[in-house]
Amino acid sequence: MRIPVFVLALCYVALSPWFPSRPAVAEEDSLPKVKTVSVRRVFHNGEHNAFTDLTRYGGNFYLTFRSCPDGHPVHPTASVIVLRSPDGQDWTQVHRFSVPKRDTRDPHFLTFQGKLFVYTGTWYCGDSSPRPEDYDMNRHLGYALWSEDGESWSEPAMLEGTYGHYIWRAAEHGGKAYLCGRRVRELQETEDRSARFPLTESALLESEDGLIWRFKGLFQEEYGDETAFLFEDDGEVVAVARSGSKNAQLCVSSPPYQAWERSDLGRYIGGPMLAKWGERYVVGGRHSTPEGPRTTLYWLVDGELSPFAELPSDGDNSYTGLVALSPKKALVSYYSSHEKDADGKVLTAIYLAELEIMP
Repeated sequence: MRIPVFVLALCYVALSPWFPSRPAVAEEDSLPKVKTVSVRRVFHNGEHNAFTDLTRYGGNFYLTFRSCPDGHPVHPTASVIVLRSPDGQDWTQVHRFSVPKRDTRDPHFLTFQGKLFVYTGTWYCGDSSPRPEDYDMNRHLGYALWSEDGESWSEPAMLEGTYGHYIWRAAEHGGKAYLCGRRVRELQETEDRSARFPLTESALLESEDGLIWRFKGLFQEEYGDETAFLFEDDGEVVAVARSGSKNAQLCVSSPPYQAWERSDLGRYIGGPMLAKWGERYVVGGRHSTPEGPRTTLYWLVDGELSPFAELPSDGDNSYTGLVALSPKKALVSYYSSHEKDADGKVLTAIYLAELEIMP
């Protein structure tokens, strides 16, 4: 029996690896080459500065990150800094905030309902820095603040519906805001941290006002971790999720976000970022190399990662933000510990790279 051509075509589409708005080029050799035009340190204050995000709002660029005099771990002395620049070159601090008795970190921007929001996940500390074995994920709580002009900012507001969730990146679609919230399944208690990881989920949270949140779906059902995501025009959500020390995952779902496709991306990515540069998907994050950890950028095509830039970095680094300046140029923020001061002390500072697609 001869099978009609149109039936074969439908079978091919159904069985083909899925990826939204899949670019016509899929071979690594045909992907554009990218030149790192410049890299410069834009902020250091003698503290541990880390976990960046970058956006453009109201004609200005905004850069945010955590700063802490006591270092990377969880401390109640942590705060979030927001810088502003008219051109991406000269930066001015426009705000700094903290939450009493909590460690503020991993700030992320969201433009929503005519406001620029900054979201931060917080660990409960009390009056002193907890020991790592005492970190309690079930006491996580999300906070946000916002501004309409980038100059005057609200006080940090507790986010209803986020208790027990460590909130991370945000996105907007169809007049609603969305967050990634990492949590322990059913807020279960475990005797040690290693037993907690298989029980950890990364949830998709939804809000109509950016302040009151409800559960929508699960990016990851186990080993849930930091997840970067964006929405297609038709509502499909595409996410790149860290998965503990395992390989990162590509997670895809359509409304109402109950059924998910998950695939292995073939490498570990710390602090993942997912953005669009023109019509192409860009992934950023920390990658382990024989020379040490490096902040690396990739093209994402047909569910495969192709590296195109390795930024100057080492040690404690990654957590990128990207703003496309044009179809050919982009700015990328990140932090790193590859430089030292005049006394030989390691700096953990904020950097900005300018990238350009080669002709």
